[in-house]
Amino acid sequence: MFANDKSIDNLEALFKEAKKYINLQGEYLKLELVEKLTILLSTFLLLFIIVILCIMALFYFSFMLVYVLDSVVGSFIASYAIIGGVLLIIAYIVYHFRKPLIFQPMVSFLAKLFLEDSDNNN
Repeated sequence: MFANDKSIDNLEALFKEAKKYINLQGEYLKLELVEKLTILLSTFLLLFIIVILCIMALFYFSFMLVYVLDSVVGSFIASYAIIGGVLLIIAYIVYHFRKPLIFQPMVSFLAKLFLEDSDNNN
């Protein structure tokens, strides 16, 4: 079967092409990983900035509501207590619904990002 040199040359060329293909697939995998990690980190950075800005807005709106409630209730201490109680209730609700509000969207985002084939998107 391998009696002539042409067969051996064909096998050597096939081996070189297979080696080149494996190297190119490795490079493609690296590029795809860098792309997905960039998307992941930029999304987390954007989410972090939005959360910080929302916390700052909540802080200022809380003070605004304290002054509004002061005119209704007649006491700053009671106004602060009402706002603190409302924030604790909101924190409990977020904690109670953490799976559908936080974990499930995060898992679906990560699964979509890392498990979905990028060829299907094109």
